[in-house]
Amino acid sequence: MPPHGGGLEIKMKRVLLKLSGEALAGDKKTGFDEPTVVKVASQVKQLVDDGIQVGIVIGGGNFWRGRSSENIDRTKADQIGMLATVMNCIYVSEIFRSVGMMTQILTPFACGAFTKLFAKDRVNKYFEKGIVSFFAGGTGHPYFSTDTATVLRAIEIEADVILLAKSIDGVYDSDPKENPDAKKYDEISIQEVIHKKLGVVDMAASILCMENKMPMLVFGLNEENSIVNTVKGNFNGTKVTV
Repeated sequence: MPPHGGGLEIKMKRVLLKLSGEALAGDKKTGFDEPTVVKVASQVKQLVDDGIQVGIVIGGGNFWRGRSSENIDRTKADQIGMLATVMNCIYVSEIFRSVGMMTQILTPFACGAFTKLFAKDRVNKYFEKGIVSFFAGGTGHPYFSTDTATVLRAIEIEADVILLAKSIDGVYDSDPKENPDAKKYDEISIQEVIHKKLGVVDMAASILCMENKMPMLVFGLNEENSIVNTVKGNFNGTKVTV
């Protein structure tokens, strides 16, 4: 595969889509908003039908925000978070199947018959068969967020780009929820994201992106057809260059 780099054109043969748990919960904030998930599924099906290979990571925030608890050991809180992402992937995977896609869920730890163990060779075989691969369970280790797991998996599977579908529609110079004058970037380098601590993904994930030259496209999940539009080049989020 050609090296990742600047410029607006990114070849998209294999992509990693990161969905935030909160975005999947819609206005309910917890659990799932099924119409939202069905919309995501129908968009991803369009990509798969066009021959694009899709890997997916889902956050766990619609079930668990354990790091805010003062009574639970951080390691245990992160383990609950990893299991939350497994639940999310099982649910979303089934919705994907209901619209006509083949799916498989992979985890970095054994989950009995629920998932397969992650291995790059296995993922490549799935992609060759047109199977959408869900990467659940984070990295399998505490202290690493689903952001870090997203970037790690993207690098491992040699994705062309990370599609970061969030509840806000790009990268801003300050929090648009708190500052009505916040300015949105059309394009920004990962070095600048790190320097300004803009929090697109957490710092560990940002450094991994920079060192391994993995570009990101950040956009709002709630915008109509935003996943397909992003891949087709009709993109109005923020491109994070490397």
